[in-house]
Order: sequence, then C-alpha cells, then structure tokens
Amino acid sequence: MNTQTNSETKVCQSCKKSFVIDVQDFTFYAKVDVPPPTWCSLCRAQRRFAFRNERNLYKIKSAATGKDIFSMYSQESGYKVYEKDVWLSDAWDPMEYGVDIDFNKPFLEQVRDLWKNVPMKNLNVVNGVGSDYVNHFTNPKNCYLAFNCSDSENCMYSNGLTHTLDSVDVSHLGKSEQCYESFWLTSCAKTFFSAECESCVNMLFSKNCVGCSDCVGCVGLRNQKYHIWNESYSKEEYFKKLAELDWNSHQNLEKIKKQAHEFWLKFPNKYLVGSHNSDVSGSYISHSKNVKDSFLIREGEDLRYCQYMQEIPGSKDCYDFSIWGGNNQLDYECCACGIDTNRIKFCLYVQEGVHDIEYSVLCSSSANLFGCVGLRKKEYCILNKQYSREEYQALVPKIIQHMKDVPYQDTKGRVYSYGEFFPPEFSPWAYNETIAFDYFPLNAAEAAAMKFAWRKSAEKSFSITLKPENIPDRIKDTPDTILNEIIGCEHAGNCSQQCATAFKIIPAELQFYRDNNIPVPHLCPACRHYERLEQRSKLELYDRQCAKCGKDIRTAYSPNKPEIVYCESCYNAEVA
Repeated sequence: MNTQTNSETKVCQSCKKSFVIDVQDFTFYAKVDVPPPTWCSLCRAQRRFAFRNERNLYKIKSAATGKDIFSMYSQESGYKVYEKDVWLSDAWDPMEYGVDIDFNKPFLEQVRDLWKNVPMKNLNVVNGVGSDYVNHFTNPKNCYLAFNCSDSENCMYSNGLTHTLDSVDVSHLGKSEQCYESFWLTSCAKTFFSAECESCVNMLFSKNCVGCSDCVGCVGLRNQKYHIWNESYSKEEYFKKLAELDWNSHQNLEKIKKQAHEFWLKFPNKYLVGSHNSDVSGSYISHSKNVKDSFLIREGEDLRYCQYMQEIPGSKDCYDFSIWGGNNQLDYECCACGIDTNRIKFCLYVQEGVHDIEYSVLCSSSANLFGCVGLRKKEYCILNKQYSREEYQALVPKIIQHMKDVPYQDTKGRVYSYGEFFPPEFSPWAYNETIAFDYFPLNAAEAAAMKFAWRKSAEKSFSITLKPENIPDRIKDTPDTILNEIIGCEHAGNCSQQCATAFKIIPAELQFYRDNNIPVPHLCPACRHYERLEQRSKLELYDRQCAKCGKDIRTAYSPNKPEIVYCESCYNAEVA
C-alpha cells in the first residue's frame, strides 16, 4: 500500500463520532499492509476489551475428561473447554477440525464457526507453579486470584504485575515487593495504600513520590524520608507520630485513607502519569519512547493506541494492541497476545514465538496462519487446514479480497471488511465479564442496545457467618477461626463493582496481614479491586489548560474531576 501524505477525518461505524487518521497512522498501516480503520480508537479498544475476561473463573466440567475444572469460560458459554494439560497434549489434534474455504459466505463467519468447534484451553497460564487459581499469567509461583501478570511470586488478589513478590491487593506493579493496596508502583517495597510511586520503601498513604522512604500521607516528594503530610520530622519524632496515627486499627485506617485522598487533591499532577519517557502521550507510561495515545505501558517504543503492555522486554512498532506484550513487534489490532510476536494482525490469544498470523485465536509457536484456531507449531494453514507454501501464498490474497467483497455484517448493521477486528458478538464472554466493563461501564440495557451480551449474577447459595461490623478491629485480636468464616462484604451488593457479597480469608492471606499488622478488610476482593482502580483514569484524553501557566495540554485527567493538572515544565519546576 502507498503511504498517504494527508490526514483524513472519518465517522466511526460504532459511535458515529468523527475521528482523524493522520499521516503517522497511514505510514504504519502501509508498513503492515492494512487499510485504515472504520472505528475510532476508543471504540476499537472497547471492542478488543470485550474479548478479555480477566478476572472471572468458573467451575465447569471438562469436555475432554468430565472432571471438574476451573475455567475462564462458563458452562453456559457454549464452548468446549479442555483442562490446560490435556489441551497441550497430543490427546487431540486441532487440525481434525479443519475445513475448506467457502467463498460463498463471509470469511469471518467461517472463523466463528471453527472457533465454536475447536476446544478451548481452560486457563491461559504459562509455566505455573502452585498457582491453580490464576489466569493470564506467565511464570506464576504460589499466587492466588492474580490476573494478567508475569514473573511474580506469592501474590494474591492482584492484577497487572510484572516481577513482583509477596504482595496483596495491588494493581499495575513492576519490580516491587511486599506491597499492599497500592496502584502503579515501580521498584517499591513495603508500600501500602499508595499510588504512582517509584523506588520507595516503607511508604503509607502516599502518591507520586520518588526515591523516598518512611513517609506517611505524602505527595510529590523526591528523595526524602521521615515525612508525614509532607512535613519533615527527625527519625525519633517520625516514629512517635507514626505510632500516634495508629493506622493498624481498621476504624482509624479508613479515616486516614479518606484524609489522604483529600490531601492528595491539594497538590498538582503532571498531565501524564509516568517517568523516564521521551515524546509520549496517554497515561501510566514509563521508560518509553514515542508512545502515543496509550495507557499502562512499560519500556515501549513507537506505539500508538495501545493499552496494558507492561511486560518486559517492552514492545515496539505496534498499533491498537491491548494486553500482554513481551517483545511484540509490528502487530496490529490484537488482544492478549504476547512473548515474541511479530507481524500478527487481528488476533486473540496468539502467543510464544509467532509471526505472520491473521484472524486467528489461541495459536502458539506458529507462523503463516490465516483464520485458524488452537494450532500449535503449524505453518501455512487456513481454517485449520494444511496447505503448501505456494498454495497458502496464492489463497491469502484471494481471501482478503473476498473479505472486502463479501464482508461480515453484525446484528447492529456494522460492516467488517478486511482490516477490522472480530465483531463483539463473537466474544465468548458477556460484556460485564470483561475488562470492557471496567473502562467503558454500561448497564444491562445500554449493553443490549450496543449488541453486547450480558451475564446475570448467579444466585448465592451460601450463608454469611460473620458480618463485616463484627470483624475484629485489629489483626492481633483476630483468631485463626476467621479462616472458617464466610464474611459479608460491607457493600452487600449495593454497588456497581460486581460485588460478590461475601468472601473468605485464606491462610497465606491471614499470615500476610499478621506479618504486616494490617487489619482484615471489610470488602470482598471484587469491590477492593474496583475501589483501587477508581484511581485509574479511563482511556479518553481531554484538551485542557495547565492550571499554572495556561498552556494547552492533552491529558487523561477529566475536566469534570477535581485534580489540579500542570504541564510538564510547570510540574517539573514545582515538584520534580
């Protein structure tokens, strides 16, 4: 394809709003040989996110053995699901499901039919040890209910971890250890109830601190220690004041958390959360170069419209790539793909040393696949049928032209020619099972109007044995018998956070609370997750002015929210 030298304004097929495709975008599309998109960047992200069930596990029967297994697919999904060990074995052959191309029907429809027939892997876990209740995890060791992580150990109730140890209820941490109830930390230790800190130790209720230790309720400090509410103390005075705060009482803890979040609002925020960057836009970006309109990126380079790519080594030269990473290059419109991928397009769960793959699902260690599902160590296949190299190279251009001539049309009338990701109605999950619900919240009626599926909450069959108000105020007063209790969530389902209404404490969790003198939480893991991620901005960027100099800035901080936002130069002059 020829590179276009002018920007174009288009109307999104999905939201009907106008969006701009600029020269930089056209250059990338030419490089990977795809037409420009017909959906805006936010709708494209929402579409990909609707294919990502990150945190829900279901107990189902294996279609291979009949055993009870945990799965990211519910029994009602309609998919055949094998336990991972069977799925990875030679006990079955995904090539047996191969079909001929039918040029009389849309190709995407044929991919969907194949997808419904080929067995799925119950969990996407690579090299797991002692971690039966995790998903989307590479190299977990002794982890529990941790999701979308890599190379982490002894972590619980968390997501978005990379090289993290011994941490509980944390999100988006890299190279950190012994942290609790925190968000977006890098190279931190013993950091609790904090956010956006780097290279910090022994921190409580703090935000945006770098190189600090032994601080409480602090904001924007650099290379400081023994501070409380940004005031300096001697070492002796600090520990005396810390004891007086008595944060180890649940009652006091909740008051201090509220005080801290109110205190944070008094200080300016840089227009973009991140550090060690060059020429980036979006938020939660670190150690990256030329990363635009992207979120939750570590060590990325030449990326645009990407999200959740925190694995190391970082990814390069990708567009519209959501989730995972680990040395991805020249990939476009993919979700949950990772570990040395190259030139893959419109793929889901394609991983581990793959290249030149399009419109495929759950394939690994393969190359030159088009419209395949569940293949391993294969090459030159279409719809799971083997072809010679010459046959494959002759057929693929014909399929692409057929996709343009006979595109798939979804139930909302949206057209999917070659160049579009899978239609949302292909997703094995309901909207509220996926991270689309996290970033683009909808209620059941709104989801139905947009033709997203919706899952009703399952009826609860348990009886609460311990009400939250009866949990001991301090961990030192909490007996071992709490391990036998079914604890009521304080929200009791009266929230929009997919409340489980009840939860249990496991032995490793109780030991963590005791080791760190932390009172037992009063919210279920789902509500804790959503409370924590309330700090995280959504994907949309806003045009604002620096609160100090009035300079135009583009930021993820919504104008409707109370944060003070500075441009980089004003922020660096005052804080950095």
